[in-house]
Amino acid sequence: MPKHLVCLTSALALCAGTAAAEMNFNRIASFATPANMADGEDKTRETSPEIIAATEDGMRLVYTDSPLGVLGMIDIADPANPKPLGNIALGGEPTSVTLVGNKAFVGVNTSEDYINASGYLGVIDIDTQEELARCDLGGQPDSIAAAKDGSFIAVAIENERDEDLNDGALPQMPAGHLVLVDTKDGIADCAALKMVSLAGLADVGGSDPEPEFVSVNGLGETVVTLQENNHMVVVSKDGEILSHFSAGAVDLDGIDASDERGALVFTESQAARKREPDAVKWLDNDHFATANEGDYEGGSRGWTIFHKSGEVIYDSGTSFEHAMVQIGHYPDKRSDAKGVEPESIDAATFGNTPMVFVGSERGSIVGVYDVTDPKTPVLTQLLPSGIAPEGIVTIPARNLLVTANEKDLIEDGGIRAHVMIYEYQDAPAAYPQLTSEGADELIGWGALSGMVAHVEQPGILYAVNDSFYGFQPSIFKIDATQTPARIVDVTRITRNGAPAQKLDLEGITLDGKGGFFVASEGRTERLIPHAIYHVAADGAIKNLKGEFGIPAELAAVEKRFGFEGITKVGDTLWMAVQREWKDDPENHVKLVAYNIESKEWGAVLYEKAAPEKGWVGLSEIVAHGDHVYIIERDNQIGANAVTKKIYRVALSEMVPAPLGGTLPVVQKELVRDLIPELQSLNGYVQDKVEGLAIDANGEFFISTDNDGVDDHSGETLFFSIGNPTTGG
Repeated sequence: MPKHLVCLTSALALCAGTAAAEMNFNRIASFATPANMADGEDKTRETSPEIIAATEDGMRLVYTDSPLGVLGMIDIADPANPKPLGNIALGGEPTSVTLVGNKAFVGVNTSEDYINASGYLGVIDIDTQEELARCDLGGQPDSIAAAKDGSFIAVAIENERDEDLNDGALPQMPAGHLVLVDTKDGIADCAALKMVSLAGLADVGGSDPEPEFVSVNGLGETVVTLQENNHMVVVSKDGEILSHFSAGAVDLDGIDASDERGALVFTESQAARKREPDAVKWLDNDHFATANEGDYEGGSRGWTIFHKSGEVIYDSGTSFEHAMVQIGHYPDKRSDAKGVEPESIDAATFGNTPMVFVGSERGSIVGVYDVTDPKTPVLTQLLPSGIAPEGIVTIPARNLLVTANEKDLIEDGGIRAHVMIYEYQDAPAAYPQLTSEGADELIGWGALSGMVAHVEQPGILYAVNDSFYGFQPSIFKIDATQTPARIVDVTRITRNGAPAQKLDLEGITLDGKGGFFVASEGRTERLIPHAIYHVAADGAIKNLKGEFGIPAELAAVEKRFGFEGITKVGDTLWMAVQREWKDDPENHVKLVAYNIESKEWGAVLYEKAAPEKGWVGLSEIVAHGDHVYIIERDNQIGANAVTKKIYRVALSEMVPAPLGGTLPVVQKELVRDLIPELQSLNGYVQDKVEGLAIDANGEFFISTDNDGVDDHSGETLFFSIGNPTTGG
């Protein structure tokens, strides 16, 4: 599998090359947080790592887990092989944690409801797991941060609003505030709490400030974000308000602001969009950076560097979001809200380079910026994270970066929540493996399904997206000779001049005349037919003559799990059916044939693996040489994944029998187990291995489907396995 590089100097500019020795962050491990649950504990319960911190020696991690009401701990003495250290139970919902020495200072929410807000600051010895102190905070804590010398702890008391009350309008009492807690011998001095009122400062709901996040600089100054108020406050260590100012607004152009369209169209604008920052982090004693997630009336889809006087030093505008669009991580269903929602942020110096790390909650990406010049930050990498990175911690002394990813999909049978570990290393960047950066236009993409290779040009491929983008069926041209592979062009599939609808494209093959045949997986209850479409080079299905619906014999036995791949052998199109139809023997599926010239249909049977969990089906078929190659996969993800394999069937066996009679069963031969490649980026094994293309040189290219970044990290794997039939 080839290694991949990425060099992002702007949202749309592709670097010409990279030095032989270049430092990059690459993921080295992923830790599923259910591993911290005790033997006998119900591991079907939701777990959610949110805010994360590291011990001073960088050997252990501590994170908050609010659904379980615990602090989780991880041993990273060997960061490539993290080990569970278990959970520490708390008397409420932990919201934030910071470490001073071996002591964890944790904010715990014990509120009965939105009106009766309460919480405490707990101090826990993480060696003995003993609670050493507990300070009543007089409200619901959100973020906490320690002074650099450990002399005090700053706590944002949010007292969050009820979004179901009066449409969530501000103000809603009780008002939040800031608490400063001195420490004595490493223990919080509960008797010396300082309550700092932040009311009356902001123009938006000023009597109800709802402080969200805090950070403390080397001077002992605390910066506080008032997210819903769209306001920033800087407070001295003595509790004096040193400055406060509006976080301001941004004019956004070239965005997708509609989520019901099922298409990626970045032609809309939003004027004066309030930043409403969430996380904040000091860069030095004078500047801090904010992640502008939004919540109440805004969200600017980017991040900002401020001087503590209120001057905006830098704003990313739409460039951060556009960079995620190019690598397939744009969450289209969030378009009308806050787009990629930058939520988390951290800063540190690695080597001699000051850096900012911006986490996108909805795009599940961490952007790495070189802020040597804070007026002109340079985006150097986009790191794939778990779903919804909520917390980031840096460990420069060990060249480590860690993310806590809060989304747990246990209820939907999906992937569990993860902590992910990255190392700053002398190596090429492993991600992304596919990008549209450098194209003549901003090309959004995702949910890739079928692929096919150009018949003459090695490394030139075509891929289609599935029904997630139902109003924008597309054929993407990919240049896989570059690293990373690049989407260089896109052709929209149309019918009578308009975007073709009622398609679920799962396969594509060349027609030999410059056009394509595409296969659509049907879903009868949604009026999506099982069908083949003949598409011209310009994407047009002309006058409906290019549509081939299935015959009555197949329509009588069809189920929604239909064509998942198409290939052409002479005058015959072969389609792989994903799962059993009504007349199929158990663990057998049809390979359906349609002769373009004679208009005859036929089929053979293919025996697939019996599932250990869930189901096993087919997701691609490609003719090459004397065989057809088939992807067989289960629907399992992560540690449950078993079947992600390429098989082949000799063309001599592919003799279709008439429909309605006894179908022959073809013999298959294993070509490649893909799980090692799916583990190569040190994340979890993706479930949807959907695309296979074999180019003119016999090189095999594989792609995965990222579900349009809907309850998915957005991570797309696109890689070559050479030619496994020859060892090339």
